[in-house]
Amino acid sequence: MRKEWHGFKGEKWQKEIDVRDFIINNYSPYAGDDSFLCRETERTKKLWEKCLELFKQERAKGGVISIDTSRVAGITSHGPGYICKELEVIVGLQTEKPLERAVNPFGGLRMAREACKAYGYSFDEQLEKIFTDYRKTHNDGVFDAYTSEMRMARSLGIITGLPDAYGRGRVIGDYRRVALYGVDRLIAEKENDLQRMSKVSMNFETIQLREEISEQIKALQLLKDMALQYGFDISNPAANAREAFQWVYFAYLAAIKEQNGAAMSLGRVSTFLDIYINRDMEAGVLSEIEAQELVDQFVIKLRMARQLRTPDYDKLFAGDPMWITEAIGGMGLDGRTLVTKNSFRFLQTLINLGPSPEPNLTVLWSTQLPENFKNFCSAISIKTSSIQYENDDLMRGLYGDDYGIACCVSAMKLVKQMQFFGARANLPKLLLLAVNGGRDEITGKQLAPVVPILNDEVLDYEKVMSNLAVLQDWLCGLYVNTMNIIHYMHDKYAYEKIQMALHDSSVERLMAFGIAGLSVIVDSLSAIKYAKVYPVRNDEGITVDFKIEGDFPKFGNDDDRVDNIAVELVKSFSKNLEKYPTYRGAKHTLSILTITSNVMYGKKTGATPDGRKHGEPFAPGANPMHGRDTNGALASLNSVAKLPYDACLDGISNTFSIVPRALGKNYDERRNNLMNILDGYFGQGAHHLNVNVLDRETLIKAMDEPENYPQLTVRVSGYAVHFTKLSRAHQQEIIQRTFFEKF
Repeated sequence: MRKEWHGFKGEKWQKEIDVRDFIINNYSPYAGDDSFLCRETERTKKLWEKCLELFKQERAKGGVISIDTSRVAGITSHGPGYICKELEVIVGLQTEKPLERAVNPFGGLRMAREACKAYGYSFDEQLEKIFTDYRKTHNDGVFDAYTSEMRMARSLGIITGLPDAYGRGRVIGDYRRVALYGVDRLIAEKENDLQRMSKVSMNFETIQLREEISEQIKALQLLKDMALQYGFDISNPAANAREAFQWVYFAYLAAIKEQNGAAMSLGRVSTFLDIYINRDMEAGVLSEIEAQELVDQFVIKLRMARQLRTPDYDKLFAGDPMWITEAIGGMGLDGRTLVTKNSFRFLQTLINLGPSPEPNLTVLWSTQLPENFKNFCSAISIKTSSIQYENDDLMRGLYGDDYGIACCVSAMKLVKQMQFFGARANLPKLLLLAVNGGRDEITGKQLAPVVPILNDEVLDYEKVMSNLAVLQDWLCGLYVNTMNIIHYMHDKYAYEKIQMALHDSSVERLMAFGIAGLSVIVDSLSAIKYAKVYPVRNDEGITVDFKIEGDFPKFGNDDDRVDNIAVELVKSFSKNLEKYPTYRGAKHTLSILTITSNVMYGKKTGATPDGRKHGEPFAPGANPMHGRDTNGALASLNSVAKLPYDACLDGISNTFSIVPRALGKNYDERRNNLMNILDGYFGQGAHHLNVNVLDRETLIKAMDEPENYPQLTVRVSGYAVHFTKLSRAHQQEIIQRTFFEKF
C-alpha cells in the first residue's frame, strides 16, 4: 500500500481506478445533529470580506471586473493567481487576477468577440486572425453543416438555447480521482487503454477514441504543470485532507480554465473528502474548526469562478451561472446513508459565507435519510433559499449510488456516462404551428411541413391533436439531427480533454433533449377540449390570438383531466425522439426545464389558447402557469409528481415558492412542515424540487434597492441566482410566480 493510503481499507480500488469502491470501504455515515458545526475562522472571514469587496467592484463595472483579451484560456494559459495569498488555505484562480475573465474562442469566435465588446474591451487582433484564418471553431463547423431548415427553426424559436455557439458543458470529470490516485497513475491507465486498443480494427470510432485518449493524456500532463505553478506536485495521491481538497480543486480548476461550458458540475465530492478529514482527525492533526475552514475556503474558490458570456447568452441563462453542482447525501446501495459530517459542513457554508447560487448545492433526498440531516436541510432552506432537492430513491435504482447531477437536475453515473446538452423545443409554438398549417404565427413563414389549416370557428380538439402528432414527429427528427451536428462539431473543435481524462475511456453517452412551455401547451389543449376556443385571425389567415368561452381545468390543481394530458404529451415526445438515431449512439433523454429562458421563449411565441398573450413568459420547467395553481401547494406538487420520470430521464424541474408564515408560526413548525412536504412529494415518485421560502415583498424591495440585497439568492428553475443579477424582465417574471400562502 502506498504511504498516502495509510489507514485506508479495501483492495479493489487500489488495483484499479474505482473511487466508489474506495468510498464504500472507508466513509463514515453520520446520523447525528448539527451541534458539531463551527462558524468561519477569522482567516476565512477576512478572505471572504475581500471577496465581497471584489463582488461589489464587479457589480459597479456592470458585472465584469476585467477581461484578459491577450491570451486564449487554457489549463496553463495563465500563471498563479491569488485573492490574498497569506489568507488562502486552498489556492488557484482561472487567471492571475481574481474575477478576471479569459477569452475562449474554441466554442465560437463571434461569442468571444461580442462578449468583449459588450463590456468595453477589444478582442485581440492576433487572436482574431488565428481563429479566422488558421483555427476553425465549433460554431463555424456547426453553421457549415446546418441545413436551411435548422437555421430557420433556430431563428424563429421552435428550438432555442442551442449550444452551437458556446461550450456545451454537462460533462462531469471525476475530480476525486486526482486526489486518490495522483496524476501519474491516471496517465499510466490511459496509456494502458491505448495499448489495449492497438490490435483492434481501425474504424472511425476507434480512430476517434484513440485520438481523444491521446489528447486526454496531454491534458493530464498540463494539469500537473498547472499545479506546479502553485508549488504543488500532484503526480502522487493526496497525503492528507488539505491536499485532498487542493488536488480536487486543481482538477476542477483545470476544467473551467479549458472549457467555457454551459454547465460545469462539480460532481459528488463531499463524502469522499470527509474520509480524509476523518483520518486526519483520528491522527490528531486536524480539528473541526480547521475542517470547516477547508470546506469554506474550497467553496469560496467555487464562488469566485467566472466565464465570459454575451448579453444574448444571459437572456437564455440569466444571472451569470456556472452550475457548479455538488450532489450531497443520498443512500448507498448497501442501505447505509451517504450523509457524513461533511454533508453538513458543505451546507453550513450558506451560513458562514451567506447564501449563494454557487456551488449549486443539491441534496439527494431519500425518505430513509437520517432525521437530523432532513431537519438541517429544511432549516437551511428556510434561512437561505439556496438548496435544491432531487429524489435519490427514484434515481439510485437507475444510476447506482455514485451519480452526479449535470447542469441543473439531470443525473448520470460518474465516470461511466457523459451528456450531450440539447437545449429546448418550444411546445406552445409547436401547437400554434399545428393551428396555422405549419406557418409561424409571428412572421407567417412556412416553418414546418404543411398540415391542414384549422379554420373552423371553434378549435376542434381531435383536429388539433392530429396536426400536432404530425408536427411533433417532424420536430423530433429535426431536433435530433440538429443535435447530432452540434455534438459532432463540439467533439471535433472544442473537445473536453481534461474532463474526459477523468472518465473511463469507454463511456455511455446521453443526449439531453428538453421541452419548454409544458404547462402552456397543456392548459391550451385543456381549454380546447373542455371550453370553447375561438381563433382570431389576421388578414393572411394566421391565428394571432384566441377568445375563450367557458372554464377549463388547469395544470397544477391535482385534476387528472388536465394532468393526464401532460403525462401523455411527455410520453409521446420522448418516444418520438427515440425514433431518430443519435451521434455516437447516445441514449435519448428528455427534460422539462427552462432555466430562466422562459422569458425569452415567451417573446418568441404568439398568443396561446390558454389565454396567455403574445410575448408573455412561460412558467419555468414543469411548473403550472403563474397563479393558475389555486388549490394550494400540495395540489400543485401532486400535479407535477404525476409526470413520469422514465419518460423524462434528463429531469423534471419544479420550482416551489412558499411564504414563511404558510409553513408555520415558529421555526420548529416551519422546519418540520417543510421536511414533511419533501417526504410526501418525493414519496410519490416526484423527481426534483427547488425550494424558496420568502415573501414576494422581499423581492420587490430587492428589485428597487439592489445595493441592500447583494447576496439575496432565489431558486429559479434547476439552479439559483443572485436576484439582483437578473434583468428587470426576469425579476418581474419571478415576482409574478405563485407564492403559496397555504398548503
